[in-house]
Amino acid sequence: MKKIMIMMMLFAPMSIFAQKFGHVDTQSIISTLPEISKVDGEIKALAQEKDNQIQAMAQEFQRKVEEYQKNLSTMNQTKKDEVEKELGDMQQKIQQANQDAQQELAQVQREKYEPIQNKIRTAIENVGKAGGYIYIFETGVALYTGPDSKDVTADVKAELSKMK
Repeated sequence: MKKIMIMMMLFAPMSIFAQKFGHVDTQSIISTLPEISKVDGEIKALAQEKDNQIQAMAQEFQRKVEEYQKNLSTMNQTKKDEVEKELGDMQQKIQQANQDAQQELAQVQREKYEPIQNKIRTAIENVGKAGGYIYIFETGVALYTGPDSKDVTADVKAELSKMK
C-alpha cells in the first residue's frame, strides 16, 4: 500500500504537465464567416429603416414647431395649450420610438448572432475533444498564454468548414 502511494505521488506531477491547453481567437473566426456579412447587412438595413422612420417623425415635429412659432401671436391660450400638448406628445413619441428601435435592433442582433455563436462553440468543442485539450481559452482573455498553449484558431476554422 505504501509503495502504491509513493508511486502515485511520483506520477501525479507528470500527469499535471501532460495536460493540453489551447487558445482561440474567435473574433478572427467570426470575421471570416460568410454569414456574418449577411447578418451585418440585415441589421444595418433594419437600423437604417428605423433611423429613417425616426427622422421622418423628427422632421414632422420640427415642421409643427415652426408652424406653432409662426402662428403664436394669433393664437388664444386654449389653442396654445392644445398645440403645446400635441408637441410634447410628439416629442415623447419620438423618444419612445428611438428607445423601441434600439431595443429591437439589440434583440434582432442577439437572435441573428446566436446560431453563429453556437456553431463556433460546437466547432471549438469538437476541436477540444479531438485534440484532447483540457481547456481552450479565448485569446486575449487569459492574462498569460504560455508557449505550451496551442493556438487552435486554424483548427476551429477547419472544423467550421467541415460543418457547412
